[in-house]
Amino acid sequence: MEYDTKSRMTEKRMDISFSPPDISEEEIKEVTETLRSGWITTGPKVKKLEALLTDYTGADGCVCLNSQTAAAELSLRLLGIGRDSCGLDGIYGSEEDEVITCAYTYTASASVVCHVGAKLVLADCQKESLEMDYDVLENAINEHTKAIIPVDLGGIPCDYDRIFEIINRKKSLFRPSNKLQRSIGRIAVIEDAAHALGASYKGRMIGSVADFSNFSFHAVKNFTTAEGGALAWKLDGADKEEIYHRLQLFSLHGQSKDALAKTKLGAWEYDIVGPWYKCNMTDIMGAMGLAQFSRYPGMLKRRRELIHRYDSVLKPLGVEVLPHFTERHTSSGHLYMTWIPGIGLKERQEIIEELAREGISANVHYKPLPLHTAYKKLHFKIKDYPNSRERFENEITLPLHTKLTDEEAEYVLEKYCGIAERYMGLQKAERLVLREA
Repeated sequence: MEYDTKSRMTEKRMDISFSPPDISEEEIKEVTETLRSGWITTGPKVKKLEALLTDYTGADGCVCLNSQTAAAELSLRLLGIGRDSCGLDGIYGSEEDEVITCAYTYTASASVVCHVGAKLVLADCQKESLEMDYDVLENAINEHTKAIIPVDLGGIPCDYDRIFEIINRKKSLFRPSNKLQRSIGRIAVIEDAAHALGASYKGRMIGSVADFSNFSFHAVKNFTTAEGGALAWKLDGADKEEIYHRLQLFSLHGQSKDALAKTKLGAWEYDIVGPWYKCNMTDIMGAMGLAQFSRYPGMLKRRRELIHRYDSVLKPLGVEVLPHFTERHTSSGHLYMTWIPGIGLKERQEIIEELAREGISANVHYKPLPLHTAYKKLHFKIKDYPNSRERFENEITLPLHTKLTDEEAEYVLEKYCGIAERYMGLQKAERLVLREA
């Protein structure tokens, strides 16, 4: 359906949430059955979900946890990166260990580096892309670099061929400090796939591309367990059982038996083999995930339909949007990010407020890390990341979720196009005045 934005489709005001969770009777049924079962912590539901996700992503294995942040942190700890990390073979890392990620991301991509006591290195994004500037990445690599955390922002996979090409070319600088690092033989790629479950890169599912892929199942994500996440790995030559076992220990206080194993007759005794962490997923969350998993292909299809509809109207108008579907990749379609040319911070805020008055909840993704107090205190300065600042200052994210009806999507387009046309018209008029002056 095409329409002239100057002629209003409807005067009826709608209230459109930004990203409500898509919960059906299937999730409610699964969770209710779990509650009635008497087993609500980590157990058979979580184990089943881990197996399904391993098969779906093509990973070597998968552990479900309480967040993507926990998954990313445990990836670093498994590798023994940072002075506070005890790796797979019990060897601690160093405060000189460096990990590179992009300045244009949410804090969870970077905070985990600080958690393990490693040095955080930020790279700017590209001039007209949200992907890390790969030339900057290559120049930032030195003998202390242990890992790179690329970010699949909006569900769009990074250029992993380019990333692996760079780190393989820089192999001579790599200084492994433990068995797992030596088995990889190069800088590790720890993918922030928080947005990317269901995405693919050159025909390979995300989860089977990077060494470690960390997914988020937070309430606003495509696939939700209310809170939650998963750590998947793809490592040639590594012992899958050993990695799974160590991640179980890391996520349950270093306890040698989980609660399910301790229910076997006479099997009360356990050992604490390390003073570790508590970030397991419960069977209540796992039950929700099982129901979501059965519905997920249809949910991804619906996101694709909505993206194509948005694209068909906004791209001809001159609004820049993310390239969700290309020959290189298929996105999970997590965020619909837009850029109206010529506007700045002031105009962006006016537009978001105007959309809110029309009942449309819009958002901004993301405020670059060097603009936040925590990262300023770590001596990062936004002037060193000009592309990230430029990308941020006129970005507006529109509602995109599987509860959105066709009628609501048309309402969003109608209102947003009308506003965008007006602001672009003002910019055009201002340029004309300047030329005439």
